[in-house]
Amino acid sequence: MSAFRAYPWRYGNRFRLLSDGDEFIERMARAIDAAVHHVSLEMYLVESGAVAERFMAALTRAVARGVRVAALFDGFGSLGLRNKDRRRLAGGGVELRFYNPPGWRKLWGNFMRDHRKLLLVDGRVAFVGGMGITDDFAGHGAWRETVVEIEGPVLADWSDLFRRTWVRHAGHDFPVEPVSESGEGVAGRLAWSDGWHGAELAASVVARIETARNRAWITSPYFVTSRRFRKALRRAARRGVDVRLLGSGPLTDHAAVRHAARRFFGKLLSNGIRIFEYQPRVLHAKTVICDDWVSIGSSNLDRWGFKWNLEANQEIEHRPFANRAAAMFEEDCREALELDRRGWPRRSRMDRLLERLSGRLDDHVERWRRPPGGTGK
Repeated sequence: MSAFRAYPWRYGNRFRLLSDGDEFIERMARAIDAAVHHVSLEMYLVESGAVAERFMAALTRAVARGVRVAALFDGFGSLGLRNKDRRRLAGGGVELRFYNPPGWRKLWGNFMRDHRKLLLVDGRVAFVGGMGITDDFAGHGAWRETVVEIEGPVLADWSDLFRRTWVRHAGHDFPVEPVSESGEGVAGRLAWSDGWHGAELAASVVARIETARNRAWITSPYFVTSRRFRKALRRAARRGVDVRLLGSGPLTDHAAVRHAARRFFGKLLSNGIRIFEYQPRVLHAKTVICDDWVSIGSSNLDRWGFKWNLEANQEIEHRPFANRAAAMFEEDCREALELDRRGWPRRSRMDRLLERLSGRLDDHVERWRRPPGGTGK
């Protein structure tokens, strides 16, 4: 993308909050089955299995009905998609492309990843969150995930963002679906980031935390954030804002990242921030609630993602929706272990050692720089 720009707030949208794969996978598959003109799918994590089978069947059926289907999968996140399934999609007429396939000659270029998660159908409905097309998100013990279903004028911006990324990496255009404006509905805005061109998404979240008056509740499974972000949280707590963090518990797909994040907890706890560690399943949801404003999408709010990844979140300004998201957050906290500020210094020596080692590795990685002119192609 040649120029970074922020999208505006748009009004007249409708948003539905979806929890866990058994709910959003069904609605996403049905949306593809109802497609008439175009399906755009941008996804980081894609692996062969029952969930992928359901999506492949729906996508190829759509092509057979005359629907144009474009799928952009991250080259690293989709390594688990078998060759026969790639051939099936391409043979079924799906325009399939891979963002930055890994290669040993690329060196630092391998770190540039498309971490966005988007399904857009006909300019009519979209799904955005932290989801992947893998069996981890379905059935018993599925990862804890949150997705927002979107209708309304803001879909024009999601369509534009997908098209710009698609053109850059596929080499040909994909249509932007017309979406009519409406005076009724909810305010929404697409916030996005490209680690090389800019991180407007990060600035937006920090700005909301700095102006929060009542609550700043964050769900982030990989909370290795910037110093600026942590300072904003501490300042909010000191001025009386209810600041809470829900992070990963012992069940996690990235144990080292969890330990690296925990090295920040002592200072956060001492400033009055409440910290919860989710217990029953792997936590993968990514949400921010500041008063009546909510942000849901692909971003973990981590330093690595803002430096190297393509990310995108849906922002929503609406008290009823924020209260629904807050109720979901509180339910997750009831299944979490709240850390004790007084007991935190007495955690085990092994925990301290893992935090120190993981933190040093994180600090070392943080010093890496993207090569000039990196494109992720």
